[in-house]
Amino acid sequence: MKQKLKCVLLIDDDEPTNFMSNMVLEEADCATHIQIMQSAKKALDYLSIPIEPSKEQNAHPYPELIFLDINMPAMNGWEFLDQYSQLKQTGIQKPVIIMLTTSINPDDQLKAEKIPMIDGFENKPITSNMVEKLMTKHFNDYKH
Repeated sequence: MKQKLKCVLLIDDDEPTNFMSNMVLEEADCATHIQIMQSAKKALDYLSIPIEPSKEQNAHPYPELIFLDINMPAMNGWEFLDQYSQLKQTGIQKPVIIMLTTSINPDDQLKAEKIPMIDGFENKPITSNMVEKLMTKHFNDYKH
């Protein structure tokens, strides 16, 4: 039996993309909870709520994996990362952050590679193959 993540967080302003990404993640059966935020601001609010690690049945699980869209209105993925790096969460392991994009600008990938907080850079849409590779690479106890 494969180990599931407690939570995967999708941050993307595009509702159809989120619908499809959610379907792929559910099919991959890689997480107990999939949280979708349609803005970077809402995601920051979600991530700012204090988490009590001692409570196993937390109704607000902290994500172990974040898929972050680059191009969003109001606050883009880069601005989200700037704000997210300022959050003070104690007793929480840093989530794996994967940047998602439809951008064909090679500068985006170069920029992502220079930011230590970013663990990967992928083109949309999320696919089952992508999820499988990411889970195997970043989560040692995940077996397919």
